[in-house]
Amino acid sequence: MFFGTIYTLPNAKWVAVMRLHVSACDHTTAETMLRELLGYLIGGTDDGEGRGIEKEIGSKGEVNSGIEDLVPSRIAKKPFWARGVDMLSYSLNSLRLTNLKFKDTKSARSSQVVRFQMNQEETQRILDGCKAKGIKLCGALVAAGLMAADMCSKHHQKKKYGVLTLIDCRSNFDPALSIHHFGNYHSVIPNIHTIKGGENLWELAKKTYTAFASSKNNDKHFTDLSALSFVMCKAIENPALTPSSSLRSSFMTVFEDTIIDDYNDMQRELGVDDYIGCASVHGIGPSIAIFDTIRNGRLDCVCVYPSPLHTREQMLELVDNMKKILVDLV
Repeated sequence: MFFGTIYTLPNAKWVAVMRLHVSACDHTTAETMLRELLGYLIGGTDDGEGRGIEKEIGSKGEVNSGIEDLVPSRIAKKPFWARGVDMLSYSLNSLRLTNLKFKDTKSARSSQVVRFQMNQEETQRILDGCKAKGIKLCGALVAAGLMAADMCSKHHQKKKYGVLTLIDCRSNFDPALSIHHFGNYHSVIPNIHTIKGGENLWELAKKTYTAFASSKNNDKHFTDLSALSFVMCKAIENPALTPSSSLRSSFMTVFEDTIIDDYNDMQRELGVDDYIGCASVHGIGPSIAIFDTIRNGRLDCVCVYPSPLHTREQMLELVDNMKKILVDLV
């Protein structure tokens, strides 16, 4: 469940890598653990909100309930046939989606990272644009990603891309959980978006975010949970049924909410130069997963992709286009 490794670099520098299994660690858990670890390293036992950390994370060794057991009872269970139609729909739709061009489908895969960052002025302009449109930052990131993919494509016709938006469900459970309940409590909403070429950033951002918000308001992240889990398991069991046996679940994955990182003082006190958080995608996952953080007012996006299914040059072109779209069109 947990592996820790330290790598020694020249000039008396070290890299500490902490790997946790996704079944026990979602985006929120990873962020909470990082904050608590930094607090412990500088000698603190408080979470910054006046609470003792060791009291919050279960000193009795309790095991938290699974996500299915915490879905509110007010959400009606889907009839058997409706659930069957959903599973069939998700399975067939995945075959119609556009993928980034695969470069090497034979070699063993690993997850690699590219990154793009923006300054405070650029970040604030993007956030102001999102606020004016009544959307979250994930909407702008999805729109930029879809437009960038279209720019990289050599075939200029309508294309359908799959986007998965991950939602932290803790506050919506019955009973509600806090961020100190460690585990994987993210659900997902899949959407398909058609790109024709020549889209406007904010119009596309509004359109894609509205589609996601509508699905969330209809509780699809809960009602379709078992259907999506079933389809995912079947894809893992039968990789040959996916395009080029690549197990790509979508073109892109984003998180509904952006992490706000205000740990600069702790980071400086510990002598930490930099850190990132991300998850592996080379087994089953998207072509690109965006882990967005706002650090000291600057947007910092860690982008994970499966290599060599996609090459570094290919992903750098995609990410550079995303950044250019966000900066130039805001």
